[in-house]
Amino acid sequence: MLSNETVLVDEIVFHAKSSFVDFTFRDGYQTSLTCEFLRVYSPSAEVRGHAHGQEILQVGKRNVSIDKLEQIGNYAVKITFTDGHNTGLYSWPYIRQLGENKDQLWDKYLQRLKESGEKR
Repeated sequence: MLSNETVLVDEIVFHAKSSFVDFTFRDGYQTSLTCEFLRVYSPSAEVRGHAHGQEILQVGKRNVSIDKLEQIGNYAVKITFTDGHNTGLYSWPYIRQLGENKDQLWDKYLQRLKESGEKR
C-alpha cells in the first residue's frame, strides 16, 4: 500500500499536440499516459460497470483528446474528454496504478478489441 505522501502528485502537464498527459508524483515517480489510454481506462461506472465482469469495452477512442483537467483537492483529477465523457475521478493511486501497469493494460485492451472485432 502506498502512503499518502507517495501518492501526492506535484505536477500534471497536458501535451495537446501529442495527446499525452505527464504526471509527476511527489516521490519522483513519473508517468506519461495517452488521452486514449486514460479514456478507455476511465474509473467511471459507465466504463468499469458496477461490479467485476461488467466492464464496457470502449471503442473508437483513438483520436479522443482532453478539453479540461480539473484537480479535485489533493487526491484526484477530473478529466473532461473531447467525446463528452467527464465522469469518474482519477485518484492519484489509480493514476499510479495505470502508469505502473500501462503496458499490460494496453495489451489487454488491444486483445479485447481484437476478440470483439472492434477498432480503436
